[in-house]
Amino acid sequence: MNVREGFRFSTRFRVRYSEIDGQKIVFNARYLDYADVALTEFWRWAELDALGAEWSDAEFNVVRSTVQYKQPFRFDDMVEAFVRVDRVGTSSMTLRIDLCHADTRDLHAEVEIVSVHLDTAERRSVPLPDQVRARLTALNG
Repeated sequence: MNVREGFRFSTRFRVRYSEIDGQKIVFNARYLDYADVALTEFWRWAELDALGAEWSDAEFNVVRSTVQYKQPFRFDDMVEAFVRVDRVGTSSMTLRIDLCHADTRDLHAEVEIVSVHLDTAERRSVPLPDQVRARLTALNG
């Protein structure tokens, strides 16, 4: 895997035929799918399950997602997704995913996702447990 300054984690996957549009480039909505795939692998890598119920029972809702498109991916490109925790707040976290071409290392898209820790019964944000906040903060360094 490649190294990208400011990121300690990356994962790779290939663009599938079903992900391209009539212009033979990756359909714009797929970039958020790619971010989701990368985040799934990031959480596995981060081993936050070791925190127990404070993490495994935590619920988060996405409150904002932004994608800045730089250049399109095409069928069969190998994508390398770099992930980091950019910010940890009282009840939220901001995640950054850079989607790069694995061979050329060119940046194709920047994705930012803000998620809020949620009390599902009350449907309102609640502070992150101290242990979770500390672990998330450590991931961003």
